[in-house]
Amino acid sequence: MNPQAKLIFTVSLLLGTTITISSNHWVMAWTGLEINTLAILPLISKSHHPRAIEAATKYFLVQATASTLVLFASMTNAWSTGQWDITQLTHPTSCAILTSALAMKLGLAPFHFWFPEVLQGSPLTTGLLLSTVMKLPPITLLYMTSPSLNSTLLTIMAILSAALGGWMGLNQTQTRKIMAFSSISHLGWMAIILTYDPKLTLLNFYLYALITAAVFLILNSIKATNLPTLITTWAKTPSLNAMLLLTLLSLAGLPPLTGFLPKWLIIQELTKQDMTTAATIMALLSLLSLFFYLRLAYCATITLPPHTTNHMKMWRTNKPINASVAILVVMSTMLLPISPMISHIV
Repeated sequence: MNPQAKLIFTVSLLLGTTITISSNHWVMAWTGLEINTLAILPLISKSHHPRAIEAATKYFLVQATASTLVLFASMTNAWSTGQWDITQLTHPTSCAILTSALAMKLGLAPFHFWFPEVLQGSPLTTGLLLSTVMKLPPITLLYMTSPSLNSTLLTIMAILSAALGGWMGLNQTQTRKIMAFSSISHLGWMAIILTYDPKLTLLNFYLYALITAAVFLILNSIKATNLPTLITTWAKTPSLNAMLLLTLLSLAGLPPLTGFLPKWLIIQELTKQDMTTAATIMALLSLLSLFFYLRLAYCATITLPPHTTNHMKMWRTNKPINASVAILVVMSTMLLPISPMISHIV
């Protein structure tokens, strides 16, 4: 892709995200979401492969439907209350429609079907944007409207997301699809706590984005798009493979790594809210995700490929590891000791 075009699309992504995050008026928030959608489409379809074009088409149709519902929800609310302010969403029907629309934008179950297909058709760098940056505006809108949202609906969607994200990721062999189901599962953790402690949702999102960025950049460095390729990368970059192991375990939420912090705080808050059953179900469902993270980690670092492998062995290179990857991996694995400070801020 032309560097100038790539720059324009990247700036448009930042602009759209900034407009949505900083707006008070529903129409401005909708405008930011539309700019975001239009900016990411060329980045999805830049390879001109039929699967990439299909992914871009699916993404456009889903996001256009969700944007229409956002506009419809805000208009219904304005019609009944006379308010266009985002924080003044009080009409119950508008709240239900908006929850569905933003769930569709995020890929939260039961509106999750498009996300794995779109991520599979996109390059790894665009997949990183779809999994992190593109989820920030809808999460922000949910954060701003959290006092008005239906907690029962969000809890049901959250448990569904954690269950489906775990179950459907079990038999995947493509790393991008595994990351997509991982994202759906993590969104469940963000949704369940949204109405009780919105700051925890944001904290979970930030840490999820940090760890996912590290995983995607490592996979991009070793050019691993499926498990058979991942098995043969030990010979090329052993240090990156060791980093991938730790980062995946952090994404799974194992102590003493960073990913344990949001799950710990969310389960603690759910217990305070007398939702012990929901907390137990979420904790058990996270074991499903742990299985496919362990599978990825096992393929990356613990197995040696059989001599009959069809993949050529990659020669080890002396190319230094990218500084951004190193910083992200350190943050993805070692932030748990500062959890008292974070929990004090939250």
